[in-house]
Amino acid sequence: MKYIKPLILFSFLSGVLGVAALVGIYFYIKPDLPSVTVLKDVRLQTPMQIYTKDGKLISQYGVKRRIPVKLEDVPQELIDAILATEDSRFYEHHGIDPIGIVRAAVSLVLTGEKRQGASTLTMQLARGFFLTREKTYIRKVKEIFIALHMEQELTKQEILELYLNKIELGHRAFGFGAAAQVYYGKPLDELTLAQLATIAGLPKAPSVLNPISRPDRSVERRRVVLLRMLDEQYITKAQFDEAASAPVTARKHGAEIEVDAPYLADTIYNEMVEIYGKEEAETGGYQVYATATSELQIAAQNAVIRNLHDYDERHGYKGPLGYLWDKPKAQDSAVPELTLSFDISARTTRGTWDETSMLMALAEIPHIKPLMPAVVLTVNEQSIEVLGVDGQKREITWDGLDWARPYITDFRQGSDPTTAADVTQAGAVIYIREQEGQWRISQLPEVSGAFVALNPNNGAVEAVVGGYSFYQSQFNRATQAKRQVGSNIKPFVYAAAIDSGYTLASIINDAPINQWNAATGVAWRPQNSPAEYDGPIRMRKALGKSKNVVSVRLLRGVGLRETAQYLTRFGFDPDDIPLDETVSLGSSSHTPLELVRGMSTIANGGYLVNPHFINKVLDENGNELWRANPVWACNRCEEASEADISPENDEQDIEALLAAELNNDVLLGFDEESEEEKVIAPQVISSQTAFLVGEMMRTAVRANGSWNKKTYWLGTGWRARNILGRTDIAGKTGTTNDSRDTWFSGFHKDIVATAWVGFDNMSRQLGRATRNQNLINKNPEKFNWIGNALIGTEDGAKAAGPAWIRFMQEALEDKPHSPMPVPEGIMRVRIDRTSGKLTKRTDHTTLFEYFLQGTEPTTYVRDDEVVDPAEQDEETTPEPEEIF
Repeated sequence: MKYIKPLILFSFLSGVLGVAALVGIYFYIKPDLPSVTVLKDVRLQTPMQIYTKDGKLISQYGVKRRIPVKLEDVPQELIDAILATEDSRFYEHHGIDPIGIVRAAVSLVLTGEKRQGASTLTMQLARGFFLTREKTYIRKVKEIFIALHMEQELTKQEILELYLNKIELGHRAFGFGAAAQVYYGKPLDELTLAQLATIAGLPKAPSVLNPISRPDRSVERRRVVLLRMLDEQYITKAQFDEAASAPVTARKHGAEIEVDAPYLADTIYNEMVEIYGKEEAETGGYQVYATATSELQIAAQNAVIRNLHDYDERHGYKGPLGYLWDKPKAQDSAVPELTLSFDISARTTRGTWDETSMLMALAEIPHIKPLMPAVVLTVNEQSIEVLGVDGQKREITWDGLDWARPYITDFRQGSDPTTAADVTQAGAVIYIREQEGQWRISQLPEVSGAFVALNPNNGAVEAVVGGYSFYQSQFNRATQAKRQVGSNIKPFVYAAAIDSGYTLASIINDAPINQWNAATGVAWRPQNSPAEYDGPIRMRKALGKSKNVVSVRLLRGVGLRETAQYLTRFGFDPDDIPLDETVSLGSSSHTPLELVRGMSTIANGGYLVNPHFINKVLDENGNELWRANPVWACNRCEEASEADISPENDEQDIEALLAAELNNDVLLGFDEESEEEKVIAPQVISSQTAFLVGEMMRTAVRANGSWNKKTYWLGTGWRARNILGRTDIAGKTGTTNDSRDTWFSGFHKDIVATAWVGFDNMSRQLGRATRNQNLINKNPEKFNWIGNALIGTEDGAKAAGPAWIRFMQEALEDKPHSPMPVPEGIMRVRIDRTSGKLTKRTDHTTLFEYFLQGTEPTTYVRDDEVVDPAEQDEETTPEPEEIF
């Protein structure tokens, strides 16, 4: 008994001292303790996600990968696994677990090491939000106090949900939603018990227990998790045995990209960074929706890639990337060498290579979609067998080899191949790609391309492609590359001429020009391309045939400074417009985006819209933060004229014009669901001028006149009408000196697009392609319409035009025929085909032409002035006009 009182007194004093010490420690560290009330409205650092307009994920930006999940959406098996492993008494304690603390203390006394942390889920969450992972006593004390505060401010369910979304789980995955995507490429509710147990075991040491970096350690940790679940009776013995023996199926996954459109995503990302700053943009959880739909973006990408391969194939095959065996001896040119991480010099024959070592070598070859590295296994008469980097063996038939004649220069190609041995040999490392369901030998195009499409009514970017592959070159040629536009400038020069009193029937002399420059002692001799001259020619026909000298004469008629100033109406930077006559031929340099914006004013009735890539921005909870409110072309302000509906018009045109008038609201592209008042774009040219220029551009994409009556002629972009089979399109080709830059710009009333093709090395010419009879034989009548069989000097029609055509095949597939409505103030009269004067004839020497009311011709052609092409001999080239 005499020891009981002292013992009680000692215990009491110890308790008092312990409490006093605890209170003292609390007040000592209180200034350093954060307020946990912020967790009530915590904003998790969530990456920015970019979607197409129709909601398909394009890309994700942010160092931390996080996919927030609601507690009710988390599989119960995962919750059971976490609680069993990390905190089995979670619902019983108030933030700290006395039993766990005692267990950790005993371990410390017995071993002298801090092996067990005794941290509850709440304490781990406190550390994750406010502290670090360092193992110090002061950090542990802070952790305890913060955990106690958290339990007072938050419910158990709120704490658990925060834990599920906050905890670090390796490979930059934060939260279990992100871990499921990173390790398995699936949402949580699709994971198996074995997979759930694997990620549930990660919080202890995510860098060394994850199934990618250390699969052996991961399997051990998974077994521990499953044992704890079995002990807590969350699973049965049968479930344990099945999950514990399951193979490791984890591999690193990126975000679940639905549409791979990196040029579009990068443009939007840069805009968001400019607005919000890099850190906020990448961690604010913004959901950004593009103006482009997945359908049109994919169509543009496919069109550009196919077009660049077509150009590349008609210019010849440059050979393999290297050889694994049977390397040929160097003769006229050096044999390409493979640079691999392992030595292959001793492996000179097929027998020294097994399939595994081949795949190891192929894995080191750059894999640039849609190209796939492969090695040629066998060569037959007109086919080869290859092994792809994906481990699949494929046969490439003659249809995939027949294009591959040798490349000599950009202007010369070798002989057409007749057997597979003319193309390649066994042991060669090559690229292959799939096209229209068939595999073919391929190569990485050296030529570059760009494409951009706009909604002409509001400037929304419908598609953008900045090159062959973003992963090869991140330079966005659609928005950043200023290249000479060539004849793509002519529609704007012709618009200036119309506003200066010219008409579509004005007669301009298409004859060579020799202009002496006394200052330099050099004569300027602009030439047509090709160098053919028609003499006096109507302005419509001159634009359709892209007559260079006519463009120069129109510029002179309008005035150099007046034309240069007029061009700025279309949004072109005046600093990019040279003040000399070459501007009429497209010597100014603009980006495809700038050019397509200018073209949209012609398509929409004269309004200058602003290109924009972002449709709306949502926060991490799906609340709308911002929505684009672009300026709109006020097409509906203009009423279509009935003056054009006359008995002389063909039946198809009359029906089309009536449909256009009856469906005016639909055709104009206004979003009737939007309650926001439209802001009208500035009108920079009249709707009448826009219509007349569009009419001339419509001529440029079709065949005109009659072959039998010798009035037949082709617009430079004739392939567009022939292939698309539509009359409601307009376009213009563009080619610069020596074919260094090629363009095709054109529109339907609902969409305007520009395609560019050229080399990044501006001094390199696109060259010419000679006949490949293998390809011509596949389609003898139409081989020169589109594809890899085109022949002749590369120009806007052949190099860039096919990309525009292929895109429009997809974009216009379901759209009805809908010509542009004729605005008020436009009339149509019958004129003489040669002189542009009024005529009373109704034969092939006449045609109907549009005029701005008041500018139509007033005199009739005399009978002795009428020229009947059917009775004429072959035309002669006009004599040059010399100007000194």
